[in-house]
Amino acid sequence: MLFKLSISGVKSKLKDYIVLLVGLVMSIAIFYMFQTLALNKTFLEANTTIKSIGYVFQTGSVLLAIITFFYMFYANSFMMSLRRKEFGMYITLGAKKNKIILLMFIEIIIIGAASLLIGILVGSGLAQGIGKLLMKQLDFTANGYHAIYIPSMTVTFIFFCLLFILSAIINSIKLSRISILQLVHGDTYADSILIKGKMTGIVALFSLILLGIGYASMVYLEKLKLLGIMIAMLSTTAGTYLFFEAFLPLFVKKLKANKTYNEKGLNAFTFAQLNFRINGLTKVLATVAMLIALGAGAISGGLAFKNNAMISADRFEIYDSVINNPTTEEMKILDDIPFKEKGEYRYKVDDQFFYYVKEDLKKYPPLIYVRSGEGNTAKLKRVSKNLPVGSVSAYSHENKQNTIIPEDWQDALINMQPIYIDDFNKPIKIVDLKMYHELQGKAGVIFTGRTDDFIAYTKEWKKLDKLQLVKYKDIKADGILSKYKIYHEFYTVSSGAVFMGFFLGFAFLAMMASCLMFKILSGATSDITRYQMLRKIGVRREILTKSIYKELFFVFLIPAILGMTHVLIGMNIFGFILIDPYYHICLPIVIFFTVYTAYYLITVHLYKGIVMPKKI
Repeated sequence: MLFKLSISGVKSKLKDYIVLLVGLVMSIAIFYMFQTLALNKTFLEANTTIKSIGYVFQTGSVLLAIITFFYMFYANSFMMSLRRKEFGMYITLGAKKNKIILLMFIEIIIIGAASLLIGILVGSGLAQGIGKLLMKQLDFTANGYHAIYIPSMTVTFIFFCLLFILSAIINSIKLSRISILQLVHGDTYADSILIKGKMTGIVALFSLILLGIGYASMVYLEKLKLLGIMIAMLSTTAGTYLFFEAFLPLFVKKLKANKTYNEKGLNAFTFAQLNFRINGLTKVLATVAMLIALGAGAISGGLAFKNNAMISADRFEIYDSVINNPTTEEMKILDDIPFKEKGEYRYKVDDQFFYYVKEDLKKYPPLIYVRSGEGNTAKLKRVSKNLPVGSVSAYSHENKQNTIIPEDWQDALINMQPIYIDDFNKPIKIVDLKMYHELQGKAGVIFTGRTDDFIAYTKEWKKLDKLQLVKYKDIKADGILSKYKIYHEFYTVSSGAVFMGFFLGFAFLAMMASCLMFKILSGATSDITRYQMLRKIGVRREILTKSIYKELFFVFLIPAILGMTHVLIGMNIFGFILIDPYYHICLPIVIFFTVYTAYYLITVHLYKGIVMPKKI
């Protein structure tokens, strides 16, 4: 009988339960996706970068489990709010409370079982789709990665089964302690204020101090090392929660006290709504702010790691292509590449020296990197110093009799030589064109080229490297030190970190707004009466809709601002291992705001469907 009544209850609120089911399915799917990485030993061992930071996955698993627990708590609050009055009526009509508790327990298990089954199926599909898509985009072959992974399914199933049972027990305990009047009229009570009076100012100041310490630890992480990470994590998290506990209720109170804004349109009602529920939103808003920081920060870190491969290759090898004596086949490939600049340098080599023609060097001035300021900042410039004819390398045995080649020129000449060829390992001597023609020795030409976009022509660079192996049969693939090879090695090492960053980022962003959405919807039923009263006294639906948009916009905006502040300052964490941690930081910000705006609009739509009176 109770089972039939539970099924009937679910059917009666099917539209609302679908919202709950979708959120739970997303939560389970994301948890499962994460476990496919966290538990897949073959995948971790096959990818050296990910293996070296495997502790991140273990820490992330624990963090995700904690977030999921609170997510379930908000979801259950939403579920209980849907049936609160109905349960109160059952008890009023003579039903025993233990039967009502059992009824609610069965409903939670039914919803949990359905969401668990669908969630694992959706998670497998997402793990397959998103995982393979990321690998394709990153050119990252993840050996051992399996979207359908039994250990991940087992952990997900056990964790969520325990979570559903625990949440059902907690709800049962809460229901057993609630009186009939509280069940029927529980939505008329405002959330209690935890921090009052002078303590508000003290807590607010303390939160700012903690945030300041956290931000300072991120900025000076290179000096603080691991201690800085621990300080930043603890102080920033604690400061965020205290900030929302102290500042948010105070800000809403001040906003409500401002007559200019309060007496405009329906703002008095909007601010009263915020003031009524804001104390109950502080913890979830702080959680959302931290999830924003984790999600957007992970994506930003992934992009920075990807870009770091290119910058690092650029620092090691200035020119995109350096070819000695290009063959017809090599020139055919080079002619199809739109070089921003290129040069051709004639040379001769004998038993003593490697001779460069001064006229060629002046016609195509080579490039060097010059350090500017502190840190890794370097600027690319052309060599402009005088280059005397007859000057030799500093390490030449004739450097006492001849002028030494200026340091900038010497660095530039070394940069444009393919050092894996034996002829280029001799001291350099500068000659003019007349001297060049009189010299006896093996003649040749070096081609150098630099494009606007190295990555756009990776296929061409790869072909040129293969042709070099054909040309120099005594040199193995590992012996060629081309820019493409350097870039590919850096990218192979960092691709695991890039994959992890994007995977984690999308997971956290997907969960982030879901938490806020369920917290708002869980209190929506308590607002129905107020919106009905306003509609009855003649307030137009358009004005009520505008009030909803404004109220929820404020709720969504505050954690977004603080969360993105965490991201912008927190990217300093990568400063000591990445050349430019802020590379294309606007892209993850756009991704975040796109996801966040979508959740905001969905939440507004669902909230309107619950609180707005139906059209007659």
